[in-house]
Amino acid sequence: MSRTRWTGAAPIVAVAALVLGIPSAAAEPPPPQTPGLGQVFNGFVVGSLRDGGFGSPGEIFEGLRADDPFYQEPSLTGSEKPGTVVKAKQVSVLYTGFKPAHVEAYKLMYVTTGIDGVTPVLSTGILMIPQDGKPNADKKLISYQEANDSVGGSCHPSTQWTGGDPIDGASQSALGPLALMFGKGHAVMISDVGNDADPNPHGVFAGKFAAHAQLDGARAALSYAPAQLNPQAPTALFGIAGGGVGAAMAAELQPVYAPELDIRSTVLEGMVVKPRNFIRVADGSVGSGFALATLLGLEPWYPEMNINAKLNPAGRALADFFRTQCQSPAYFGTPMLPLSALFTSGKSPADEPDFQRAFDDNILGVSGAPKSKVLITSCVADDSFMSLVPAQDSRDLVTSYRSQGTDVTYAPTDCSMVKMLTDLYGWGTDLMGMQTVDWLDSQFD
Repeated sequence: MSRTRWTGAAPIVAVAALVLGIPSAAAEPPPPQTPGLGQVFNGFVVGSLRDGGFGSPGEIFEGLRADDPFYQEPSLTGSEKPGTVVKAKQVSVLYTGFKPAHVEAYKLMYVTTGIDGVTPVLSTGILMIPQDGKPNADKKLISYQEANDSVGGSCHPSTQWTGGDPIDGASQSALGPLALMFGKGHAVMISDVGNDADPNPHGVFAGKFAAHAQLDGARAALSYAPAQLNPQAPTALFGIAGGGVGAAMAAELQPVYAPELDIRSTVLEGMVVKPRNFIRVADGSVGSGFALATLLGLEPWYPEMNINAKLNPAGRALADFFRTQCQSPAYFGTPMLPLSALFTSGKSPADEPDFQRAFDDNILGVSGAPKSKVLITSCVADDSFMSLVPAQDSRDLVTSYRSQGTDVTYAPTDCSMVKMLTDLYGWGTDLMGMQTVDWLDSQFD
């Protein structure tokens, strides 16, 4: 029923292209199409579910505890190169208590760098490889940044996919894309953007840090000998929402930061293009909590923000709570809250002078242009409660990348309330980025 979803959206895309000066779909590859259920529940997924089973009570309990000693950091000599694996262990994938079969997985701890591209930082992540009868050495790699907007520790992918934080929206939104990626036989590396067990607030919204963590996660996955991947394997970047910021920056910085990686394509969906604009739009909306979390996720790398000093007692209490929490359910718990009510100045945080360097340093399209092909698919219009990122910002990014020579396919999604009420499957599937996986896969050819 949903294979024709993009035909219905084509007039919207065409009109937007004409009005905004964006080349029409006729000059580009055919736009992505919403996958049907048969594609999502492909042969690999069905076999993985059929042959899997629930973990033992002990395994489920250990996963929920999220206190794996793996995350204890070893001392570094300072000579380790970015992407160096300093610790690894094979793990079982465990999600909501269920252990899917035929997925080989490793937790990796590896060296990356801060926003300056120099300061050594440790990050963790999880590498998952479908066992479908094809050698690991023949598999392509997808470096995936989830819609993970959590500032707290033990909230990130290597914990999510080994039994912890089972209600987090980021992992839920990744189920469909992972099913499609595994169905096509690709290995997937997901970075935690920092050490997941670190209790200090994670700088997940600092795009350059997230970019380095993503690229170095790919390096770590490809170089980890027990996984038996080809170190020169063709690679794709995939990022959505909070993860879309890191993926975009990764694509922009890769030609200089990690030129040896064979990045074929980049998928970006629902990413914050201009943080200042996002704060203005999300402030006082259903996404108020995510706007506050964004500020808290920038602060570790931009200490001049000094957020606590600017908050009133209520704001301080909320910020301290958020710093220890995962996005679900915490950040969803403050809808329609005007953030100015939390600041002693009474200003919108978008106007706080000490926040401006962080905002300016995280505008996409400024650090360079991707050499890989790029697919940008965010909401086509600001006509939904899910439209927290101005649609014009994504169009501006398309224009910026194209002006710098990047091959960009612009295929926005219909996020409207009408679409949600009349085609909930297509609406939700596209918001998760599932319609992009065929395109991503085609770029490996």
